[in-house]
Amino acid sequence: MTTPAPVLTVNGIEVIYNHVILVLKGVSLQLAEGQIAAILGGNGAGKTTTLRAISNLLKGERGEVTKGSIELRGERIENLTPADLVKRGVVQVMEGRHCFAHLTIEENLLTGAYTRKDKGEIAANLEKVYTYFPRLKTRRTSQAAYTSGGEQQMCAIGRALMANPSVVLLDEPSMGLAPQIVEEVFEIVKDLNQKEKVSFLIAEQNTNMALRYANYGYIMESGRIVMDGAAEDLRNNEDVKEFYLGMGGGERKSFRDVKSYKRRKRWLA
Repeated sequence: MTTPAPVLTVNGIEVIYNHVILVLKGVSLQLAEGQIAAILGGNGAGKTTTLRAISNLLKGERGEVTKGSIELRGERIENLTPADLVKRGVVQVMEGRHCFAHLTIEENLLTGAYTRKDKGEIAANLEKVYTYFPRLKTRRTSQAAYTSGGEQQMCAIGRALMANPSVVLLDEPSMGLAPQIVEEVFEIVKDLNQKEKVSFLIAEQNTNMALRYANYGYIMESGRIVMDGAAEDLRNNEDVKEFYLGMGGGERKSFRDVKSYKRRKRWLA
């Protein structure tokens, strides 16, 4: 089987905040065309920073990419503005959803089309969003502040789709949501990936859920990629089961075993 060409490539980037704090330490990853890749790891591992480096949203937090490069279909993009990236089809769904509380669901969705001019295409896209998120159509006249967390997450993803993207960076979509809603959101992401050919790069702490839906996974700790592989291989990896999926078989590992595991990580090999 032919491996799809990468749509997004991150080459050894380093990110520094406030000219002092080194957060990402040589991160490299790829997102294949038409696939779902997951960046996995605990809070503070560097997942969100990686997505913000790609979408160039670091400057508002006094962060910058100081080494490495980021490419979209072979063209370097790390110096483009976030608006330019949206026009080229790269859109980020922020952690915490960030819907405009005082606007209705439909008004929130339409803000995602601010870079587009054709009203007919915008209307068609809106109907397509409602096809994937029928709950949003029911709540389209409700203010976002009075909708559930799951509906706001759907609204945030739908708003990103209004820009007609080819790549969506999805940051912690499961945060604060009930398990049933999380699964519903991931099912919609899968449908969008398969039917609309949207590529997704998902940063997620819920390793089990992410690896069920992703094609490929990257495990991140302390600003480095420490392990990567096909999602199925990671799900079956004993170390991943022990340290990320909570499937250690009931016998507590010794600190010696932990050190042995760390020695096997890619960046320490």
